[in-house]
Amino acid sequence: TKHLVVSPHQTRKHFIKLIDNEIENAKKKKPASIFIKLNSVSSEDMAHKLYEASKAGVKIRCIFRGLSVVVPGVEGFSENIEAISIVDKFLEHSRVFIFENDGNPLYYISSSDWMTRYLDNRVEVSCPIYDKKIQKELSDMLEIQWADNVKARIIDAAQRNQHRPTPAKNKVRAQVKIYEMLKALEH
Repeated sequence: TKHLVVSPHQTRKHFIKLIDNEIENAKKKKPASIFIKLNSVSSEDMAHKLYEASKAGVKIRCIFRGLSVVVPGVEGFSENIEAISIVDKFLEHSRVFIFENDGNPLYYISSSDWMTRYLDNRVEVSCPIYDKKIQKELSDMLEIQWADNVKARIIDAAQRNQHRPTPAKNKVRAQVKIYEMLKALEH
């Protein structure tokens, strides 16, 4: 229980502390980035903390399945935030957080989205992932999703909701690629 981060008492404070750490690293010109995958972000203070990190130079990549109050790509405000949404055949509810932490990445999985009801009104659990093999699997999965050019839609300030351009070759449909990756791990 020393390692679990539990809502409603710890989650918001814990992730704000991790974002603040990335902000400090960016200000000191150390490696600083955040890669998150959530269903939704509706907590305005978490969104504002991401904006603060963006303004400090933290590179932030977000994969959202559903709604998000985060507006990426606004010059002078959120230009260091990129976001996509992937909705495909299979329902996904994974929540993964990677904080670069000056070259010593911190990995978390969670039952909690960054929504007020999850952060303040429900019992939800986040836990760190220490196993290097599992960290790599999580990182590989997020990179595959980030590369999706079949189902991914770009979340931008104009809210155009456009699909990423799909090249004739090298199509990446994340759900299929991750299924293939996991199937290969079985053997």
